[in-house]
Amino acid sequence: MKAIVIDQFGTADVLRLADVPEPTAGPGQVLVEIAASSVNTADVKARELGQALDFVPPLPAQLGMDFAGTVRAVGEGVTDFAEDDEVYGCAAGVIGHGGALAERLSADARLLAPKPDNLSMVEAAALPLVAITAYEALIDRMNVQPGHTVLIHGGAGGVGHVAVQTAAALGARVYATGSSGQQEAIRHLGAEPIDYTREGVDAYVTRLTDGAGFDRVFDTVGGDNIVTSFAAAKLNGHVATTVSLCELDLTLAHVRGLSLHVIYMLLPMIHGPGRERHGEILRAVARLAQNGKLKPIVDSIYPLARAAEAHRKLERGGTIGKVVVVHGADESGSMDAAE
Repeated sequence: MKAIVIDQFGTADVLRLADVPEPTAGPGQVLVEIAASSVNTADVKARELGQALDFVPPLPAQLGMDFAGTVRAVGEGVTDFAEDDEVYGCAAGVIGHGGALAERLSADARLLAPKPDNLSMVEAAALPLVAITAYEALIDRMNVQPGHTVLIHGGAGGVGHVAVQTAAALGARVYATGSSGQQEAIRHLGAEPIDYTREGVDAYVTRLTDGAGFDRVFDTVGGDNIVTSFAAAKLNGHVATTVSLCELDLTLAHVRGLSLHVIYMLLPMIHGPGRERHGEILRAVARLAQNGKLKPIVDSIYPLARAAEAHRKLERGGTIGKVVVVHGADESGSMDAAE
């Protein structure tokens, strides 16, 4: 079968289309014919940094974590899925798993769920990693409730645009930061936009919360922005972050009595325990989508043979939503999802 392979770590130029052995469905697995996959920041970091990260498979490696497709074979012990079922999940591209940038994939059935009926394969492929991340942060960790004020940093990004919709579905009052060009998209998603390039954290905390701070803050940006998240949270509030690979002074978190949650959704894939929870979350996400409360934004689409261009697109920044790779599409080039 065809798959995207890397023989060394580095720039997007290392991604190449190759013929590789076709996988089979082992015990607890299903063989999925992949219709679409999406590119995440974690995929880009894996390609760049290699095994300096704990989840990256050894070379030669196949990357790509998210996908949607159709079950073609069912392994021993699998009872939740049957041939021809349409599924989606984040079950690939880390150590011990094949990559989703391929025509077919053998995937742990515990990490999958039925694809939402009202979403296309492209839309469904855009959801798993970011939707699980948002769900873990907002529901499993921070217990967002109706009426909570929730601030999401990076509200137009991959995780952020799903988190905005999820928090709104929970009945929270949602605010989200973004650049000047992202304000309308954030408003459309259901949040009051904050242009961080024009207004500092002290100013918008005063304007929007009378200086009290937000009940819950979800940081999808990381780095220095974690400190900004501490400054935005109310006393005894909660902060969740997806990017905490840094040294940080926790003084501000201490004096505000904050709870800090680090979200690393790849852990069940890497280590095993908790994989069933990801399948459960994806079923809950599917219900949100089917009830019209969650719809992914697809920024742009590329064919499998041009996966390197999809990586470059995400690396350039400024995307709204997700970059998706379509499998089996013609090689004519990229397209904006809005076209």
